[in-house]
Formats: sequence, structure tokens, C-alpha cells
Amino acid sequence: MDPLRFIAIPSNPELDNWGSLDPSQESDYTVMPGLEHKYEQTAVLLVSGTCAGICRYCFRKRIFLEKRKETLVDLDKALEYISEHPEINNVLLTGGDPLMLSTSKLDHLLSKLREIDHVQIIRIGSKVPAVNPYRIIDDPQLSEVLAEHMDDESSIYVMTHFTHPREINEVSIEAVSLLKNAGALLNNQTPLLRNVNADPRTLSELLNRLSYIGVAPYYVFQCRPAVGNRHFVVPVEESYRIIEEAKNSCSGLAKRVRYVISHRSGKVEVLAIDEENVYMKYHQAADRKDAGRFLVLPRNPRATWLDDYLKASPTARQPRRGIERYT
Repeated sequence: MDPLRFIAIPSNPELDNWGSLDPSQESDYTVMPGLEHKYEQTAVLLVSGTCAGICRYCFRKRIFLEKRKETLVDLDKALEYISEHPEINNVLLTGGDPLMLSTSKLDHLLSKLREIDHVQIIRIGSKVPAVNPYRIIDDPQLSEVLAEHMDDESSIYVMTHFTHPREINEVSIEAVSLLKNAGALLNNQTPLLRNVNADPRTLSELLNRLSYIGVAPYYVFQCRPAVGNRHFVVPVEESYRIIEEAKNSCSGLAKRVRYVISHRSGKVEVLAIDEENVYMKYHQAADRKDAGRFLVLPRNPRATWLDDYLKASPTARQPRRGIERYT
């Protein structure tokens, strides 16, 4: 199947009884509907229950089932929480897709966040530049609003979601240029998806083309075990080989990307594999005791998620600093 159709068009394998509606257990870190606080320095606001397109690999399918429960319903209360937590220096706007909000609503939200002195960075996670770039091109006020809420010490990052190099075309490049000209900093994140970008040639082309247009490759995610995702998922060790081979054809700017598993306990970066073990490290940790924790895990070619490695040893569940070897 065409990879872009595979991303967007429903297919029968989605009906397989596999996966979870909350694969990273975001509910454990939900302070109130639409506000998550998993990492000390980061607040996540689910500001929209709408997307420009429904990606079939979506890990928040639950949003489209219960928008009222999952997305932000009390902005003032959420802002009060962020104001009372000075350790929060950045806020991620996500959903759904924040760029599906009207520009006036986005302006109001950004204005309110800018009133909180300790929030220095605002991130906007969006697939709009890839699937509906005319939302950006046809609304010059959007660029003006973004520019208005940035200065030399407070940035807005747009976290684009380009998953395949064919999404990078004349129109999406124009949208990216408008965001950059407004002063936004652009980073890209994508899951590795079977039949979409899970081969070295396609992935290297994606990473390189992102670097050409000034979008920094940021994360390649292990596809989360969400309901309906089984046919997209590539085992961890196969994913690692694909990513490393793809990086061999990239410049240093394109190969800055990190391969991570966005696990309930944190973002765990897959660092290396040898004949016996997989080596990982907590890039971000929900529990401070796990910060920088290094994991040495016996190989498991069928593993598709961190839990597949950890369940092999009861001691793997005990948080402990430094190097750990599980046998």
C-alpha cells in the first residue's frame, strides 16, 4: 500500500485484539483533564481534541472517544497549577493538534502562558505542516501571533510530525518557512512505522530532507503499543538496526535524532546492541531516582516495548542508580 494512504486510511488489522488505549499510562500523570505533569520541568496541555487527519497509528485514540475527559476543560485552573510550580520551565501544547484551534484561541492561550514568568519555552506539537500546510499559508495572522509571543529569552518550538519524505513537498516547505520566518524553532519527531518509514533508505531520506529545510530531527519513537497499532510495530532490535543504517547516510546535522521508547516510566533511549545485550538509558525520567539510569538488558529479538525486556527479571522493576544488568 502507498505509505501515505497506510497512515491515513483504516484497514482491517486495526481490529486485532492488541494494545492499550493508554500505552504510556499518561493517566498516572494527569493532574486534571487535559493537564499532565510527568517530568518535573514539563507540563503537557492537551488543548485540542481535533486533528487535521486521524493518523492510524495514533497513541491517543482515547481522545476521540472521550474528548471531555481527556482534553483541557478548565484553562484557568491549569494555568494556576503551572503558576504554582516554578520548576515547570516549558509547556507542551498537544492534543489532538493545537494548530486546529482558531488563531484567536491560540493567541489567548499563548498570552496566558507568557504571563507566567518561569515558563520560558512553549512547544506546539503538530502534524498540520505535513497534512494541511494551507492552515499556515492561508492565515498570515498565525505567523504574526507566534512572532508576537517570542523574544530573545522566550522561545516557541513547533514540533513537526513528518513521518515520510513525501510529506515534504513545495507546499509543506512553504509552511515550514513561514513558521521559521516568524521566529519559531522547528524540531521533528516520528514513530518508526512498518510499511511507512521502517527501512533505512526511506528513513535516511526523511532525516536528510528535514535537515535541508531547517527542521532538526529530534526523536524517532518506538511505535507505542496502542489499540489497533500492531501492524505498524517493528521490534526494538530491528528498529535500532534500521535507524543506525539510515544514520550512516546522513550528515551530522541529520543524525542528531534519538531513538527512544516513550515508556510510562520515562523516555528511554536505545543506545546500542551487541551479541548479548541491548543498552538503554533514561533520557527523561518520571521518577528522579531513574534520571540517567543505564540499563543492560539481555537480547530479545521479538521485544516491541520496554516491558518485554523488563518482565524477564523481577529485579528489573527495582529503581536503582547506575549500571544494572538483568539476567
